Amino acid sequence: MSKNTNKTMYVCTECGYDSPKWYGQCPACKQWNTMEEIKVTHSASSGATVSALDLTAQPIDQISITDEHRYLTGMKELDRVLGGGIVQGSLILLGGDPGIGKSTLLLQICEFLGKKLKVLYVSGEESAHQIKLRANRLNVYTENLFIMTQKDILAISDYVAHMKPDIVMIDSIQTMVANTAQSSAGSVSQIRECTNILMNCAKNNNIPIFIVGHVNKDGDLAGPKILEHMVDAVLYFEGDKQLAYRILRAAKNRFGSTNEIGVFEMGDTGLREVENPSLMLISGRPKGVSGTCIACVMEGTRPIFAEVQGLAAPTNFGNPRRMATGFDYNRMNMLIAVLEMKAGYFFGNMDTYVNVIGGLKLDEPAADISVALALVSSLKDQVVPDDVITFGEVGLVGEVRSVVCCEQRVSEAARLGFARCIIPKNNLKNISAKLKNKIEIIAVDNVRDAFEALLN
Repeated sequence: MSKNTNKTMYVCTECGYDSPKWYGQCPACKQWNTMEEIKVTHSASSGATVSALDLTAQPIDQISITDEHRYLTGMKELDRVLGGGIVQGSLILLGGDPGIGKSTLLLQICEFLGKKLKVLYVSGEESAHQIKLRANRLNVYTENLFIMTQKDILAISDYVAHMKPDIVMIDSIQTMVANTAQSSAGSVSQIRECTNILMNCAKNNNIPIFIVGHVNKDGDLAGPKILEHMVDAVLYFEGDKQLAYRILRAAKNRFGSTNEIGVFEMGDTGLREVENPSLMLISGRPKGVSGTCIACVMEGTRPIFAEVQGLAAPTNFGNPRRMATGFDYNRMNMLIAVLEMKAGYFFGNMDTYVNVIGGLKLDEPAADISVALALVSSLKDQVVPDDVITFGEVGLVGEVRSVVCCEQRVSEAARLGFARCIIPKNNLKNISAKLKNKIEIIAVDNVRDAFEALLN
């Protein structure tokens, strides 16, 4: 005999916290008006439970990984972010703003995967005719790509177990529904239940599954944070839809590093890989103008160069305006305070703006010195030479602190044709004599020394 009981729960749409009663403010994440009511069905059965004697544990040294195989996607940038390809049985969540290129990327890799593998593409948003039109535009004609337009996640799971495809793509998780959850599509309970069913399907059948997920107005994946904990990898598509370039970044990856990025360019026929992002990001840079400087940051195992622009203009109001695009706003304010107190450059009556060209976000502290030099260059109206590359972290007392992978950055600068490189003084001992012969190295102690070195 089994007995079903219904229970009402309230779940936070931001963090996944659940409670038997409603709160105006979530006790976990402190967000207001995020508690959503859901119906939970419990089934009590008199069936036998698993005995401890039936369980077994296997020593880790006896677990074989010799049969581990990754599927290559045909896009080196995507393979790099995934850690070397698609792992069998993995559940991968691909998120991003609407129209950023999520569905385009998945449909494009189907052409390469379909040469040897059987791919099932499930859409809950588009009809089969619409997908065919988009496939023709992207030059996807493989016979091993199968299209299904369905929203019932249980029916999809049963079909996957019967069809046994090599790879499955779900577009998108917000449109899928499970009859075990009594709520509308896209709700917290539906997203969590559908993802749990797909996770079991991927693990039980050893089939990798891609899930497309939408983001909310804050740029986070729609649904509770538990969605990110359930999957094996979380990939984010970043970039402005008005610009051609897209950046793919891993926020979580159980089978690889989360430091790598992939760079793509959106065109009429889909996404194109950008194999040398540095040349792309610094191309078209204005020559001989103040307020611009080239920064070098590490994205995983490769150095990336980006143009940083700074503008300091007299303000017309009592409080000067500050704005940063592609750089942390609070860190920009800290750098301005350091330049005023420790270097003698006054920005108190200046509107100050910082912009990173190309849509790249500079999160590494090594970009500090480049932002500082761009701001001082604009303030003094003095040009930072075009053949100079800079990197280094700026401390609160104005010192330029050492960074990791210094020799890799300098080597890449020499390869791209830069003549001078400003580095922290403590990093000088890590530069080989052979590399010093290829590019002039300028080691500095503080930000004022860095700017004065450019004038010599």
